Amino acid sequence: MSVTNIVSLIFLYLTLIPVGQSQSVFGKWKTIDDRTGKPKAIIDIYEEDGKMHGKVIEIVEEGKENFICSKCDGDMKDKPVLGMTIIEDAEHHGDGVYKGDTLFDPQQAMTFRCKIWLNPDNPDELKVRGYLAFIYRTQTWVRVDG
Repeated sequence: MSVTNIVSLIFLYLTLIPVGQSQSVFGKWKTIDDRTGKPKAIIDIYEEDGKMHGKVIEIVEEGKENFICSKCDGDMKDKPVLGMTIIEDAEHHGDGVYKGDTLFDPQQAMTFRCKIWLNPDNPDELKVRGYLAFIYRTQTWVRVDG
């Protein structure tokens, strides 16, 4: 095989890599606690009816695999966090930014307004900001392959 053919094959391969997928907010994300720096869970962020939703699909924090939302009220009281929807109906506001009224933290049993966007410097990092009045906290979640 000639050098020209090898270069052509490499170029063809590189042009076929699905770049769009790595640029999407949708997919699986590992949550990282902004206070401890430790991973907590895997969240599947998906689109339904044109809005963003997020569901806990795995708990990776050691010792919390069967965490029950004992502080929760209503229908979520004493329910497993695994399988829980924690982001509901966030809407796209342009430039890849999603905003909504439902970002639920099962550990605190609190619901926050949210803003979610990809890190412009690293599309494998998701910025997740929760607002309570004018106070906010931002976590950086990391993309999970597969």
